[in-house]
Amino acid sequence: MTDRRIAQLMAFVAATLVVASALHLSGAVGDESAPFHPDRAGVAEAVIAVVLAAGAAALLQGARAVALAAVVFAIAGFGIGLSMTVRGGGAADIAYHAATLPVLLLALALLSRRAASIQV
Repeated sequence: MTDRRIAQLMAFVAATLVVASALHLSGAVGDESAPFHPDRAGVAEAVIAVVLAAGAAALLQGARAVALAAVVFAIAGFGIGLSMTVRGGGAADIAYHAATLPVLLLALALLSRRAASIQV
């Protein structure tokens, strides 16, 4: 997969995070309990979206290490989010995390594989 395609994948995930953030911050998503807090989730999703978008843009400029760091950051954020969501979030939030985390892991694998093949 080309760097351009990987960047598009990262941008797609960033866009879904913007939507999720808007839903949480607007209060459109409800019925959660502690430790899940929609406002905190919305802010975290917005931050991860910005980092992923910046990583995608960096990848298009040839900065693969920056893109790799952005994806690792997003995976860590999703891991924390999934932990909170499983303990107090709604089914839709759990499904979103469960569906998107493998996409981020794919991006990580693709970036790692491309980085390894370039160094050889």
